[in-house]
Amino acid sequence: MDATDAESLVTYELRDVVAVIGLNRPQKRNAISDRVVEALGAAVARATDEARAGVIHGIGPHFCAGLDLGEHVDKPLIEAIAGSRRWHRIFDTIERGRIPFVSALNGAVVGGGFELAASTHLRVAEESAFFALPEGQRGIFVGGGGSVRIARLIGAARMGDMMLTGRVLRAAEMERWGGVSYLVPEGEALGKAMELAAVAAGNAELSNYAIINALPRVQDMSSQDGLFLESLMSALTSATPDAQERLRAFVEKRAAKVKAPDDV
Repeated sequence: MDATDAESLVTYELRDVVAVIGLNRPQKRNAISDRVVEALGAAVARATDEARAGVIHGIGPHFCAGLDLGEHVDKPLIEAIAGSRRWHRIFDTIERGRIPFVSALNGAVVGGGFELAASTHLRVAEESAFFALPEGQRGIFVGGGGSVRIARLIGAARMGDMMLTGRVLRAAEMERWGGVSYLVPEGEALGKAMELAAVAAGNAELSNYAIINALPRVQDMSSQDGLFLESLMSALTSATPDAQERLRAFVEKRAAKVKAPDDV
């Protein structure tokens, strides 16, 4: 795939230190094809090289309606497996890469679109966004990491309910289930996602790396192994010059204290 083709499927813009990545197939509700996932991988790699945080959004009225099913009719079994593993590899560079990612969700967040959103670290949804996992009705199974990521967000039983019954949830209910981090009015998801990404981009780089890489791994460990890794990461992050300056700024009252939210 040449650069022009990739840019037509996935847009990329660097706004200060935040990379903004847009799925650009509005006529297909931003369904993810093999070419789209490759273009997304290239955009994520570029963001990792030149940004401190990233935002992923859908251009048009929908975030992403999932897998482009037309590509999977009569697809050989080995190619289907390889395609799923490609999704895994690229989505893993989002979830466990070097920089934090925020997704801005509107309209359909369905199937593979939900899997993509689940690979980001924060999910901002507009009130009318809707979530579904219709794989059972399509005769298929999730293949973009959803059985791990979505199940950990909302629980395997709830995910199974969505897949077995085709249940569709609005953003407010998905927020209660744990699949949405922030709920915003119509038209405000991208702005809020940019705001959150800018905040995360201002953190110490090694702290962000530890948060997005060590924290999920701790969940896979025994409690004692997790606590040991926590001690190592705590010592490593606090020993950096960046952390030492931030700590001195707090001790010397040059840094703002944590305060209660305005609505408390």
